[in-house]
Amino acid sequence: MKSLFPPLAGAALLLLAGGCSKDEPATPQTPGPPLEEQTFLNVPYGNDPQQVYDLYLPAGRSAATTKVIVLVHGGGWIQGDKADMDFVKDYFRQRLPHHAIANINYVLADSGATKAFPDQFLDLGAVLDQLDDRHAQLQVKPEFALVGASAGAHIALMYDYVYDASDRVKLVADVVGPADFTDPQYTSNPLFPLAMALLTDASAYPPGTNLQQALSPAWLVSDASSPTVLFYGATDDLVPVSNGHTLDSALAAHGIPHELTIYPGGHNGWPQSDMDDMFGKITNWIGLYLPVE
Repeated sequence: MKSLFPPLAGAALLLLAGGCSKDEPATPQTPGPPLEEQTFLNVPYGNDPQQVYDLYLPAGRSAATTKVIVLVHGGGWIQGDKADMDFVKDYFRQRLPHHAIANINYVLADSGATKAFPDQFLDLGAVLDQLDDRHAQLQVKPEFALVGASAGAHIALMYDYVYDASDRVKLVADVVGPADFTDPQYTSNPLFPLAMALLTDASAYPPGTNLQQALSPAWLVSDASSPTVLFYGATDDLVPVSNGHTLDSALAAHGIPHELTIYPGGHNGWPQSDMDDMFGKITNWIGLYLPVE
C-alpha cells in the first residue's frame, strides 16, 4: 500500500537546488492533472492498534472544496469495528462521489482500565486533528459531517456538543444514538450504575459531576451545536425513542436546525425502505450543510 503521507524529500531537494533570484520574475506554474481517486486502509492516528481509520479520497479533489464525511460505528462502546460501516461508506461513495470519507475505529472499552468516556470522544477528535493537520497533503478541506450509529452516534454527538471548539463539524447524523442517560428506561435498570462505572473514567471529570448528565448529549446542546438529523426506532428496547424526542426538544430550544424521523422498528433490522429513506435524508442534509462547492 502506498504511503499515505509521502516524505517531503522531493520538495526539499527542489528548494536546495535553488529558485528565482529577487530580480527574476517567478515562472508561472502550470496546474497539474486532476488527482486520482485513492484509498488508504488502517491509517494510524495513535499508538493503540485500534486507533486506525480507512480513508477514501475522491478523484479531482481539492483542499479548497473537498470536505470529509466521518463514519463512527456502534457496538455498545465495547465491541464493533469500522467494517460494520462499510455498507454506509459504499452508499456515500456512490451518492456523494466528490466527498472524502473516513471510516474510523476507536479504542473499545473493557471491564478493566480501558474506559469509553471520555477516551472515545478524544479518539474521534484525534482523527479530525490528523486530517486537519494533513489537509494540504491529502487535498481535503477540514470540514466534517459525522455519521454515527448507536454508540457511534453518541460519540459523534458528544464530540460536536462538547469538544468541537473550532467548529470543524458542520453536521451530525444520529442513528439511534443514546442521548439522555437520565431517561427512566436507563435509570430503572439495576445494572445501570455498574455499566456507567465500567464505561467512565470518573477521574477525567470534576468531583461531584453528575455523570449521567455530563455524558448525555441532550443535556449538552448549546447555541454552538451543529445541525443534527436524528433517526430512532419506535420499539427500540436498547435506546428508547424518548431519547430522540428529548434531544429533538433540546435542539429546538436552542434554535439548531434539526429533523427527527421515527421508524416503526426497533434498534436495528429496519426494512430496506426505511434504510433508503434514512440514507436519502442524510444525503440531503450533507448537501445542505457540507456541500462541495
